[in-house]
Amino acid sequence: MVGYVCKYTPIHIIESFGEKVHKIDPLPANFDNADCCTHNNMCSYVKAVLEECLAGKIQRIVLMNCCDSVRRLYDVLKLQPTIEFLYMLDLPRKADEKGCIMLAKELNAFIKEYEKFSGINFNKERFVELLHEQRNSRQYAKAGVNIGIMGARCESSITEIIQNAGANIVFNLACNGDNVIETNGFNGEDIIYQYAKTLLNQYPCMRMADTTKRYAVLKKDIEKSISGLIFHTVKFCDMYSFDYTKIKENLSLPVLKLETDYSLQSEGQIRTRIEAFIEALKTKKPPRLTSNSAYVCGIDSGSLSTNVVILDGQRNILAYSIVPTGAKTVDSATEAFENALARANLTRSDISYIVSTGYGRIGIPFSDKRVTEITCHGRGAHFLNNSVRTIIDIGGQDSKIIRINNKGDVVDFVMNDKCSAGTGRFLEVMAKTLGLSLEDMSKEAANSKEELTITSMCTVFAESEVISLIAKNKDKADIIKGLNKSIAGRTLSLLERIGRKKHYMMTGGVAKNSGVVQALEEKIGEKIFVPEEPQIIGALGAALIALENIKS
Repeated sequence: MVGYVCKYTPIHIIESFGEKVHKIDPLPANFDNADCCTHNNMCSYVKAVLEECLAGKIQRIVLMNCCDSVRRLYDVLKLQPTIEFLYMLDLPRKADEKGCIMLAKELNAFIKEYEKFSGINFNKERFVELLHEQRNSRQYAKAGVNIGIMGARCESSITEIIQNAGANIVFNLACNGDNVIETNGFNGEDIIYQYAKTLLNQYPCMRMADTTKRYAVLKKDIEKSISGLIFHTVKFCDMYSFDYTKIKENLSLPVLKLETDYSLQSEGQIRTRIEAFIEALKTKKPPRLTSNSAYVCGIDSGSLSTNVVILDGQRNILAYSIVPTGAKTVDSATEAFENALARANLTRSDISYIVSTGYGRIGIPFSDKRVTEITCHGRGAHFLNNSVRTIIDIGGQDSKIIRINNKGDVVDFVMNDKCSAGTGRFLEVMAKTLGLSLEDMSKEAANSKEELTITSMCTVFAESEVISLIAKNKDKADIIKGLNKSIAGRTLSLLERIGRKKHYMMTGGVAKNSGVVQALEEKIGEKIFVPEEPQIIGALGAALIALENIKS
């Protein structure tokens, strides 16, 4: 088996030697081995490939010198004793006559090298057969939500999330996506030249000199076939951030930008973003209720708390419950559900429909439907205040800015990175460092007299700053106000990415901290509406969606 990483790889030539080809799509738990051999700022995908090779999973690999990171991968791999065969082809940046001649020479040199390594002669007849067997692997638009993928290398876990969310992937034009080339009419002695020309005239990647085809095809074909586009970038892959800007300008459809580091660490947030994007693309009319006496439940399983809301058929809140999220999401969800049932004087059999949301929504087996917290917060916020257009949600492990329309539908959103800075977890750490409860911390900022600045938003570094300020005998109230301003500043930068639009609502547990709310109001220059119980907005939205799902 021969591994490869680039869509320009001559896989038909490799297969003509009787070899199986494997598109390398690793998803390692960490980069412990790769970090020992590469720079910290190396492309995450290349690190993942290196991790796979160092683990002995790949012994033969063919590379194209498509970027600096791949060239560095080659440099490291050629020193590894476990690699049986390593070859890198020089890929021209232009698809003109000279570029085709150059690539043809590279392909012929590769053939000779593999003949020498394998002891097998290149089978030209088998090569021609493989070319004629080539089939267009692209999917076609179907009823429902149709998604396109563009950008840098996109791991298979993302495509699985898209499909599991009920969307159809019409095309994958990421740089390791569909290997679709036109192979009709291949014949004659110059077949390697023809093959080189075909490879170079694929949908161009960003390293090519002429990328106009990338944007021309958007208007010609793509916009008519999809509901929305997911644009994927990889951490420390520089080229595709520029591509995203141009695609945004050339495409009138909704676009979701994702950046991953090719590890398992951000799977939860990526799932939430994709599912929320697909939910926003789905257009459904709310069905009529079967009965005004129906009871429904929304369960929001968050990182720090699990919240439950029970509604009746008239959308009245009968009861709600908030419990800490423990080690098992199903246990805290069951506890919160039973608490709410007891307060509403109902039993499980009285509940007609349950919708779960939050990061733990998948782990609640007794829910009838799962919806992302993005959609649920939009629905819940609109129900409480229909003038709200921007929701600032700061929960236990992340921050979100959600833009909704006059119907409560999500039209755009942004989330913070995997970092916990500025979240409930951040405040918990700071409160512990200051020897205060979260409730006391919220009140204390009002007593501040000196302006202090916390320069770092990293939880670890900010904690060190706080310890230094304590050592300087700075007042706790002043330190807390400085922390509140830091959180407000980070949240404002997130808000600027989506654009300001009043009116504002703040949800999540951090909304109970009046000091943070006040600091945000000062930064934004607008009043922020805070619900009576800001932690239950996601669960409330889930319960409202449960009502909509009771069909006549």
